[in-house]
Amino acid sequence: MTKKKVATELLGWLKVIAFAFIGALIVNHTLLASALVISSSMENTIMTDSRVMGLRVAYLVSEPKRFDIILFNPPDDKSSLPYVKRIIGLPNEKVEILGGKVYIDDSAVPLDDSFIKETARGDYGPYYVPDGCYFVLGDNRNGSHDSRYWANKFVPMEDILGQLYFVYYPSPHFFS
Repeated sequence: MTKKKVATELLGWLKVIAFAFIGALIVNHTLLASALVISSSMENTIMTDSRVMGLRVAYLVSEPKRFDIILFNPPDDKSSLPYVKRIIGLPNEKVEILGGKVYIDDSAVPLDDSFIKETARGDYGPYYVPDGCYFVLGDNRNGSHDSRYWANKFVPMEDILGQLYFVYYPSPHFFS
């Protein structure tokens, strides 16, 4: 093979690699958000050391809903790794935890939280969720550092990176 053919071949491979790298950056910063779950706060729904992917575009056409699992920048430390929690309280709602059960707007019936690992110990609140913000809890209520404990109790919409869509490691599965 001549030097010219080798150079042409190398240049072709460099173009492919550069295109793939740029494409991955664009997808990662516009369509997808990824995170490593470093705590047990979402067990048994998402296990510790799981790697997850969220859709950044999920909330371009609709608002977050109760029970959505989201990736977000934590309110008390924006430089920290993204957190993964479940939305419990929506904007302008009152959230209260009594006897480990979550009540919204003084309802006599608690939320159906059959997905949680165990009922929370203690009473919390009431919390009044501001407009444009969300109250979030981990599914492992007794092992989660979440809205109940933060100085800034609520997640503003602008800090939500995306809706959890996929766990890709170690046990791949999708969320609806």
